[in-house]
Amino acid sequence: MPTDTSPDASSDAGTAAPPTSGGQCGSTQTLKEAARAAGKSETLARYETDYPVGPHDQPQSMCPAFGSLRVGLRMRRTATVLSGSACCVYGLTFTSHFYGARRTVGYVPFDSETLVTGKLFEDIRESVHELADPERYDTIIVTNLCVPTASGVPLDLLPDQINGVRIVGIDVPGFGIPTHAEAKDVLAGAMLKYARREVQQGPVAAPATPRSDKPTVTLLGELFPADPVGIGMLLAPMGLACGPVVPTREWRELYGALDSPVIAALHPFYTASVREFEAAGRSVVGSAPVGVEGTDAWLEAIGRAAGVAPELIQAAKDAALPAIAGVLAAAPIDASLIVSGYEGSELLVARLIIESGGHVHYVGSACPKTPWSADDAAWLKARGVEVRFRASLENDLAAMSAYEPDLAIGTTPLVQAAKARGIPSLYFTNLISARPLMGVAGAGSIAQVINAALANKARMAQMHEFFDGVGRDETAGIWEKAPLDQSVKTVQWSKQWARKLEKSIASKKSTAQKEGEGIT
Repeated sequence: MPTDTSPDASSDAGTAAPPTSGGQCGSTQTLKEAARAAGKSETLARYETDYPVGPHDQPQSMCPAFGSLRVGLRMRRTATVLSGSACCVYGLTFTSHFYGARRTVGYVPFDSETLVTGKLFEDIRESVHELADPERYDTIIVTNLCVPTASGVPLDLLPDQINGVRIVGIDVPGFGIPTHAEAKDVLAGAMLKYARREVQQGPVAAPATPRSDKPTVTLLGELFPADPVGIGMLLAPMGLACGPVVPTREWRELYGALDSPVIAALHPFYTASVREFEAAGRSVVGSAPVGVEGTDAWLEAIGRAAGVAPELIQAAKDAALPAIAGVLAAAPIDASLIVSGYEGSELLVARLIIESGGHVHYVGSACPKTPWSADDAAWLKARGVEVRFRASLENDLAAMSAYEPDLAIGTTPLVQAAKARGIPSLYFTNLISARPLMGVAGAGSIAQVINAALANKARMAQMHEFFDGVGRDETAGIWEKAPLDQSVKTVQWSKQWARKLEKSIASKKSTAQKEGEGIT
């Protein structure tokens, strides 16, 4: 729903000069300097603390704002408005709808003049007032992309609520948030902060889902739908129940999430969200119930954090661990692998593969190292796995070359490179994340897809041999005539250039001679 409104009043808000002409993007450093000059120093400092970039300036991932956009579009009774360059908004909306979003994305356009004069902020405020219909929405999420953030558009000056509709403004610049996974945390943390403030002010509406009569455990991280069900079965013998999953699907679930005494940080990069839970006095437990050893340790940690009696913790283990061990034994993995991705669950997947019998050489995650991934990283390193946080594509490709695995699991470019070498490969996001990982259900799901891919190894080798030398360098593309070998083309080009140079020198000599003889 494009929105181009005219302000009823003027304001001095957001009057910093645009970082580049015409509202176009500049370099990362230019945009950061502009944002700091425009009053966003505190925001950028917080992002640098929450989402440190590590040895690589910016991991190769999709626009980070896709993460927060996805979270907002999955919530009921929630409107989403973007403020950014038109090309960025187009790309984000296209990607979101490609992944199944069925919601309208609002857009407030701008140009250099509206950035400089502060009219963009007025347009955003006008749009929010028009959208704030309590019959349709509980919440409106407004997101600054790169250029409005760098220009200092102050979303914090928007009203907290209009007609009872909450207004949540966030900055999600590509030069401040390294990955789309962490952008999910930016929005989730902002909503938890708002919801926690509401709870502190007085009674709030109960979640639509009836509250359990047992203490609950909030699950932090986007999960496959079957995982919360399986986790609930693991918790039941301890007298615990599965609480809401954050990011939530509706606003009132945030109250239930904050009400849980224990938070399971299944995905370890939700730094801002953890900060809000800890501010509410909640205990946060890392890792996840994957495989036998992972489930054993996780149940122990959750039980202790929730104050569960040791005999009940043991009862939960006795109920779950033999079943998980049986499933793992029935679906073994006999292969060497490397694992890479930008979802934040890469270490969990590697643990599950190893417990299934596979040999994992390398795990690369675009996400940063955090306290809630420490146990998983230590477990993997103790088994000889190279673990790299903030991994780049170059790191992943180097690992594939060094270890020559039977199977590569990773991002699109890694999968493409593996297939070009005849190595079976699986896209992490679509083929690994899109299945259960936790408990009994997760124990066999990974082996099924991995063994199916490994079964294609001979066919991949045949295809590689058949197509070897085709599709790269001078053999790439479609040609009407047989293309020349690149080395031949180089020799021809050199000869042509030498002839042109000779002609140029001869022409200059001739001109100089004529001028010396007085010929015009």
